[in-house]
Amino acid sequence: MLPSKVLEQRLQTAVLAALPDADVSTVLVRPCQDARFGDYQTSALMSLAKARKMNPRQLATDVQAKLEVTDLCLKTDIAGAGFINFFLKPEVLQDALMGAIKGEHLFFAKAEKPKTVVIDFSSPNVAKPMHVGHIRSTILGDSLARAFRLLGHKVVTDNHIGDWGTQFGMLLLGWKTMLDKAALAQDPIAELERIYKLLSAECKEDGAKLEAAKLELVKLQAGDEGNLGIWREMIALSQHQFDTIYGRLGVRFDHTLGESFYNPRLKGVVEELKGKGIAQESEGAICVFSDGSVPPKEDPFLIQRDGEWNPNPCLIQKSDGAANYATTDLATLEYRLETWSPDEIIYVTDGRQQLHFKQVFTVFRRWRPEVTTRLEHVWFGAILGDDGKPFKTRSGDTVKLADLLDEAEERAFKTVSEKSPELSETERKEIARIIGIASVKYQDLLPNRQSDYVFSWDKMLALTGNTAPYLLYAYTRISSIFRKADEQGIKVAPGAKILLNAPDELAMAKQLMNFRFVLEGMTEECRPNYLCNYLYDLAGLYAKFFETCPVLKAEEPERSSRLLLCEVTAKVLKQGLEVLGIETTEKM
Repeated sequence: MLPSKVLEQRLQTAVLAALPDADVSTVLVRPCQDARFGDYQTSALMSLAKARKMNPRQLATDVQAKLEVTDLCLKTDIAGAGFINFFLKPEVLQDALMGAIKGEHLFFAKAEKPKTVVIDFSSPNVAKPMHVGHIRSTILGDSLARAFRLLGHKVVTDNHIGDWGTQFGMLLLGWKTMLDKAALAQDPIAELERIYKLLSAECKEDGAKLEAAKLELVKLQAGDEGNLGIWREMIALSQHQFDTIYGRLGVRFDHTLGESFYNPRLKGVVEELKGKGIAQESEGAICVFSDGSVPPKEDPFLIQRDGEWNPNPCLIQKSDGAANYATTDLATLEYRLETWSPDEIIYVTDGRQQLHFKQVFTVFRRWRPEVTTRLEHVWFGAILGDDGKPFKTRSGDTVKLADLLDEAEERAFKTVSEKSPELSETERKEIARIIGIASVKYQDLLPNRQSDYVFSWDKMLALTGNTAPYLLYAYTRISSIFRKADEQGIKVAPGAKILLNAPDELAMAKQLMNFRFVLEGMTEECRPNYLCNYLYDLAGLYAKFFETCPVLKAEEPERSSRLLLCEVTAKVLKQGLEVLGIETTEKM
């Protein structure tokens, strides 16, 4: 078992000995931010003491007296208002590193109580090309799914595609009156986008066209076989485009259930909400209003205008009887709970949908108060251009995702060809593919997800700084050591152990030990940037180690020890990058 987990268990046992009624589930250890104060520490005793009106330092002293950690720690001490600091023995670190070498763990533990987590992400629209706006939801959602799975949770990924709505009236009319079949065969999504833009413009100018489009939509919603057939073909053509993009990104979904899947449930949702008095009629529409149960500032059904709080209802049925996004999302929640019984449902969308999800979650809690499933909206900021406005092409159009990935690979290929011209073209293209896709992903995952960020080709493809190429280069440096060792006939000596005699060896070892906390923090707060920064720090520590600690030129037993340390560092780098959805390469 990992030293940090053993320390937690021993600490919890000591706390219970001092406070038999304590809830020790929150009594945890965390890495010390400053190595002078130890390897791990706990701050949990301060909140336990405060709840009991005790002196926190006295409680820490009582707990310290009952701690049995002499086999793990050189010492423990009490600091500040009631922290307990733990100083690990070097041999405990060494044993943990050797456990990773043997495959017993990789510095993290599977969840003791695995959860079922549903993650809703990506959600492109049928008949429209995936664009740069889809990159954040897709990559963020995928990395969260990977992290939860790695920690032993059951994950259900669901791509809630936009395959229903008023746009299909125009698309159907356009398909029947202005479709270019040759263009459809060559680039289906571009042709569907063309006819939609044309019809949309014409409908604004021509009332008769608008009515004709509405008629096509009514026929579709009524189950007209002809319109349903065209609609299904549009979905199939779109799904092919989606799958191509997801294949390039290495993203997969367990389910792709579009908005249309929930249509049979919508009427029942509205009727139940009305029947329970949660929703009511207002100007012909069906709405949910504030029930006054929370302060106005926290109430998603109120909005402030001219210094006064006014109703801001959640619309669940329009005055013409049509459902909307809120109705569909409520029906989706109902289905997911019935089908997968999740402990947590995560929605990954942009920040503009914050109010929508606050309202939907609040309506659902009123509708199903017995449900304890955690509902979380993981929102993110926008991708900006150099001008500080949403990232567009030079002509002002939306950047298509396929074009963005193509350009990333092309730019990476140019760099790889300049740096490694001795590699074959096939090798350079494959390395460029990995670096290009990795760079796009990493640039997106690195910032705080709630911040906007400026898209920069130069920054994302740089070999220095906190970038994907820098991390991939760190991994290839380790790979090159093992290639050279093979060429020179150098092998790890039988029975060799990791020694940690040099300061840079020890610093890297302690960073490796913290992998667990980073993965847990990433899933608890849905923030992949924690992992990005951890891997960057690890790569930086490896660079220092590489400069100060010769590996192949060292004498035994240091040589074998350092080869083992290189091996375990490579394992963590590879696993961490894999959680971010990034492939590694042995050469660059």
